[in-house]
Amino acid sequence: MAASKLDLAQTSKIPAGGSFLLRPVGEGKLQTAESFTDDQRAYYAAMRAFMEREILPHTERIEKKDLPFLRSLLRKAGEAGLLLAEIPEAYGGLALDITTAMLIAEASAMLGSWSVSLGGHVGIGTLPIVYFGTDAQKQKYLPKLATAEWVAAYALTEPTSGSDALGAKTTAKLSADGKSYALNGAKQFITNAGIADLFIVFAKIDGEKFTAFLVDRDAPGLEVGPEEHKMGIRGSSTCPLSFQDCKVPVENVLGEIGKGHKIAFNILNLGRLKLGVGSVGGSRNALADATVYARDRKQFGKSISEFALVREKLADMATEIYALESMAYRTTGLIDAQMQALPDAAKHDHDQVILAVEEYAIESSILKVMGSETLGYVIDESLQIHGGYGYIEGYQVERAYRDSRINRLYEGTNEINRMLITGMLLKRALKGQLPLMDAVGLLQVPLPSFIGPLAAERLQTEQVKRMALLALKYAVARFGPALEERQEVLAAVADVVAESFALDSAIGRTLQVDAQDPLRQAFVRLYAFEAVPHAAQRARTALCASAQGEDLTAALAQLEALARAAPIDPVAERETIVAAVLDKGGYPLGH
Repeated sequence: MAASKLDLAQTSKIPAGGSFLLRPVGEGKLQTAESFTDDQRAYYAAMRAFMEREILPHTERIEKKDLPFLRSLLRKAGEAGLLLAEIPEAYGGLALDITTAMLIAEASAMLGSWSVSLGGHVGIGTLPIVYFGTDAQKQKYLPKLATAEWVAAYALTEPTSGSDALGAKTTAKLSADGKSYALNGAKQFITNAGIADLFIVFAKIDGEKFTAFLVDRDAPGLEVGPEEHKMGIRGSSTCPLSFQDCKVPVENVLGEIGKGHKIAFNILNLGRLKLGVGSVGGSRNALADATVYARDRKQFGKSISEFALVREKLADMATEIYALESMAYRTTGLIDAQMQALPDAAKHDHDQVILAVEEYAIESSILKVMGSETLGYVIDESLQIHGGYGYIEGYQVERAYRDSRINRLYEGTNEINRMLITGMLLKRALKGQLPLMDAVGLLQVPLPSFIGPLAAERLQTEQVKRMALLALKYAVARFGPALEERQEVLAAVADVVAESFALDSAIGRTLQVDAQDPLRQAFVRLYAFEAVPHAAQRARTALCASAQGEDLTAALAQLEALARAAPIDPVAERETIVAAVLDKGGYPLGH
């Protein structure tokens, strides 16, 4: 069944992508970590158990880049059924929901080198075939990929084109007999290249038509270069590729000729979503590591977990995780809800899956940015708690610190994703998919009033949403279509939008699960305490770059009113949180 648009008649009750900015906080039911099914929890537990049994005991061997051993571990994961989640049943998979696939990804984040290798195979390496392959291509490759008999890699980046994927220089030319293409060019930073049997390669046919190809490792003219020696994720394989009249059969064209961008960008949306969810797992691990160390480490005759500034760090780390986790599984739940709302005949239509993921591309980019930056922050604070030991090789946090840095670079840099967040919002508005300009026109309408639990924080969330709308109003008025060239404005607005999504998700989750729980209330209050002034500062940056004279004076006065917030005692809120963190030995809410 071909699909050109999501069946909105079936999914109209499900919030559209980006609509969190316009819908009242707490409206509608969200998927949360507390609402996972027993089956979803079982898959998460299975990957955690595999990590503890098969991966973590061999960390040193993996980190020394024992690639045959790494490949054998992927095969073991395949034999355990842990690579099957996103592969259709007809080709040896399980066709599980997006949330379950993401939970498996989160559980794999206990070791960066492993999670990158696994994700490169089951995600960007395999999913292009799942979603865009012909039946013959799926029959040929997916059963082998499902068990890791074969390992896959994704080859998009080139020495001169990273974020500008469509600027690729690799070319493909059809042979005189029409039976094969000759690929010429180079690819750079290809994850799993040293162990891969199959590469998803992007090239321009006749130098113009951007197209994807399935290239076997033994294809004549393909050369895999030497391993890169990286700052982090050292145990994963990363190599360049070169193509010199590399012969690829015409039947190995993936998707439509000239439509390779459709594959590249949709697979990146999935990758961003998975990276954001994986960051939840990495952050939880780093907090647990810091908590155990803080409890055990003695200075001045007592545990350093008794020191106020260490306690502050532990509480802030846990708070950031709560917000990130709330956003992550809210988003996967929305995608799954879109699929479940479709007629039975369309539920396994991969075009519809892609459209459902694309619907929440804004949320996926937010998760990529906030996930990678939350992970970086949490690991950095964990290292600080470890003190000098955190800087010593052999301590988990030293490796995690190096491993985490890559997350702000791949799946589109955070700078690119910030521009995408605002750009996609405006494009959806122009297409009539999101009544953004209508909302901008209502900026003078009084803010809603709230009563009951977290009333002040609910109001603050609406204030942050209006900060984003206010900044957009002046930016669009000043720059019009040229706004897409004003990167600093786009990025500032994106940060305000992202903070609104985080607040909205954390509050919606708390109201739904247990609005009276002191721990959850403390998470929300503390997050809002930090998020509102950050959003205001970023909105101010956008306004000062967009408005002038009396308009700027009026805009800043409106922003000042929106930035007002009821004070809280952050020390007291942190004490509520840190007590739970120390009691649990890490993040206090589990799967």
